[in-house]
Amino acid sequence: MSTHSDARQGYDPLKLGEAVQAHVVRGDERKYYRFRGGRWYGGIATADCVGCNLRCVFCWGWKARDNFKTYGEFYGPEDVYRRLVGIASRKNYRYVRVSGNEPTLAWSHLLKILELFDQDGRFRFILETNGIVIGADKSKARDLSKFGVIHVRVSLKGTNEEEFQMLTGARGEFFSYQLKALENLLNYGVRVHPAVMLSFSSDKSVEELKNRLANIDKRLVEEFEEEYVFLYPHVVAQLEKSGLKPRIAYEPSNIPEELV
Repeated sequence: MSTHSDARQGYDPLKLGEAVQAHVVRGDERKYYRFRGGRWYGGIATADCVGCNLRCVFCWGWKARDNFKTYGEFYGPEDVYRRLVGIASRKNYRYVRVSGNEPTLAWSHLLKILELFDQDGRFRFILETNGIVIGADKSKARDLSKFGVIHVRVSLKGTNEEEFQMLTGARGEFFSYQLKALENLLNYGVRVHPAVMLSFSSDKSVEELKNRLANIDKRLVEEFEEEYVFLYPHVVAQLEKSGLKPRIAYEPSNIPEELV
């Protein structure tokens, strides 16, 4: 299917998400393509899921994202929980996450994983999301507020509506859904912070975003995480195809410690 309903206007991420769900969600099961350990957050066990509602030009997981009909295998919540616990226990990690694509597209599946980790209590669960689903429906934030183990990292795609559309191809208005997700989560007492893709942003646009975040809650500025493009070969190819050049980017072998 085409990701763009109109080349000039961009696509609707909520509608795209629904179309993707039909192929990556089956009851309480969801498609995953990899389970791994990694150095992020000082060590974290990761389940990489299949399927996203955005098409970011800098995405490192674009192969699983774009080939969602054929990529990956279905796993139930208990399977995902056991695999993450196995990795975290072997490597002595404190953190676990679902990443790779967009975790919120399989909502019931995600909540059941969170229930298992909440009952376990040994690990902190980092939910990495673009936030659009949570921004569109505040009841999703209420659902997440039931779990004491969760911290949400909302990954903002640029600093404003124009950058969002340039980087994702989606309609610019959906940038506000990302901001609304932060507001909804804070209103329900969920631990959350913004991580902002700044590789294509000016200093002025960053300051303007921080003002918008401060109007929601000053804590969002205090906990503002900078995110930059990492130049994996497949990411470089995607950027060249799009014609976009990042102002700041890092080779995978030379990522600053503060970004890990």
